[in-house]
Amino acid sequence: MLTEDQRRSLRCLAGMMIPASAEYGVPSAADETIFADILRSFGRDEPHVLAVLQKLEGFADRAPAQREVVAAQLREAGGEALIGLSRVILQCYYRDDRVMRSLGLEPRPPFPQGFEVEQGDWSLLDPVRARPKLYREV
Repeated sequence: MLTEDQRRSLRCLAGMMIPASAEYGVPSAADETIFADILRSFGRDEPHVLAVLQKLEGFADRAPAQREVVAAQLREAGGEALIGLSRVILQCYYRDDRVMRSLGLEPRPPFPQGFEVEQGDWSLLDPVRARPKLYREV
């Protein structure tokens, strides 16, 4: 459960990470639908999200220039917590139908129809195939 301040700070940060684009016709990550998905999707990254939010107390109430400074400091520090938070925001943003359409993709699950994938160089898997088995046969 997030406090109201944490929700507002997270929404503000998400909008800064992925702003809306009139050129591509896509919303920001702070869009109501996308943000609701973000709030439902912490999953295994919940400790990371909470760790970042602890550093952002009052973030949404600051002036835009101050928010930019704090966000730059956050980027500079980096770390697992920021990676986890970014993962949540990005996954929710890129599964939004509007964003998928702007990328020229059909907004649907990958299965059962699947997607065409360009064939790559299968020899890149040779080192993996050459490894010994990591399990015991029963």
